[in-house]
This record gives sequence, C-alpha cells and structure tokens, in this order.
Amino acid sequence: MANRRLAEQSALLIVMERYKVILAYDGTAFKGMQRQRSARTVQGELESALRKLGWDGKSIWHAGRTDAGVHANGQVVAFDFDWGHDSEALLNALNATLPEDVAARSVSIAAAEFQPRYDAKARRYRYQLFCQAQRDPLRERYAWRVWPPVKLKAMQRASKKLVGTHDFKAFGSPMTKDGPTVRQVMAAEWSQTGEDSFAFEVRANAFLYHMVRRMVGLQVRVGQGLAQGSEVDDALNGRVDVVQHLAPAAGLSLVAVEYE
Repeated sequence: MANRRLAEQSALLIVMERYKVILAYDGTAFKGMQRQRSARTVQGELESALRKLGWDGKSIWHAGRTDAGVHANGQVVAFDFDWGHDSEALLNALNATLPEDVAARSVSIAAAEFQPRYDAKARRYRYQLFCQAQRDPLRERYAWRVWPPVKLKAMQRASKKLVGTHDFKAFGSPMTKDGPTVRQVMAAEWSQTGEDSFAFEVRANAFLYHMVRRMVGLQVRVGQGLAQGSEVDDALNGRVDVVQHLAPAAGLSLVAVEYE
C-alpha cells in the first residue's frame, strides 16, 4: 500500500514540458531532415530514439528542412515530453540512444508555445570548398572540391550583391506552392580558411529550397572567371528564371538558428 502511494505521488511530479534541443548531424547518409516514409532522415532517427525513452508524441517540430546530404551543427528541434528528470539526464539519454551520425548538443526547457521554425528570427549557413585538381575522398565528405581554382576577391564582390531584401526566386523555391520568395539577407561573406580552402557564411531571416547552394554555385563560377558578377544582378532582378549552377550538398552546414 505504501509503495502504491509513493508511485502515485511520483506520477504527480511528472509534468509535460516543451523541450528545445540543438542537434548536430553528419548529413551524408540521410535523405534530409524531414521524416519520409521509406528513407532514413534525421527526424525519423530522433523520433525513434525518443520513443525508446518513453515519448509517445506524434511528431517533433524542427527549425528547417535540410536537403539530403546537408550537415548541421545548430539545427533546433522541439517536442513535448513528460520526462520526469532534468534536462541533462535527457541530453545524456538521447546521446546514448541516437545513432553515431546524430548528436544532441544541448537540451533545455522552452516556453510552452515555442515553435522552432516560426519563432526563428534568422538562420546561418556555412559552405566550405577547396581547390584541388585531384580527388580527395576525406575532404570531399564536408567540402566541395573545385577546379579550376577560384579568386577570392571576385567572390567577395559577388557576395556583397546578395545582401539586402530581394526576390530570390531565381535561387530557390518556397516550401509551399505559390509561397513568397522575398528574403532578407543580413550578411553574406567569403573568407579564405586555408592554403586552398574557402568558406561562405550567409545569414538571412529565412531561406528558400536550394537557395544557398545556388548562391554558392553562381559565385564559384564568378570566382573561376566562368561568369560575370553582373549575372548575380540579373538573377536578383528577374532577368534569369533559375540559376543553373547548384553546388553539391556535402559542403553545406546549418550553423545556427537565432531567436529573440
């Protein structure tokens, strides 16, 4: 009888909370973030891990869909869970249950109405490339091998054109049919990160499907001298229907999602 009363009292202490989790993952073996019926996805793996811990929700929420092969170090997800332990215990339990190519970086309790996608004020992506004539299997897992080499200053000039509020429909498509294609890019900048390696950092209020990869694809053409910087202006001003140069997914990572 005493044990039954203790169990009932313990049950009363368990409260449904909304948890915010920052995820990192190697996107190589995933068909993207969003759950799909017959493909391996990050959402599918996370929900599977949560169910092993006693979660019985229908779906998690996430800040954005990353393409197949795209990586992340700052993806944000949320879910409601009557966990009954502290956040650190949930962090440890998740990482003990998730596969090796996914990890929870942090777990915290969020406001009950928190929505990772709709509450986000900005997102930051990073694209990495290196210039080398021959294949490099290890580096190419996380960067685009480019040849002929690029000129940094040409790409930097091109990147400045992307900053501001523009219609980016030539660079990507909205997640919903007839959705808006105007986005605000707060920062877009190239830097040299090694003897033959470069990185593109871009921050915007939101991104279209394939937007960053098409940005990179066109800018690399400019850096190689195969396109003019004016082609970026043409794409932004509606003189191009679709930018045809799509950079590979492996070089792209979601770095952070920003909230107030």
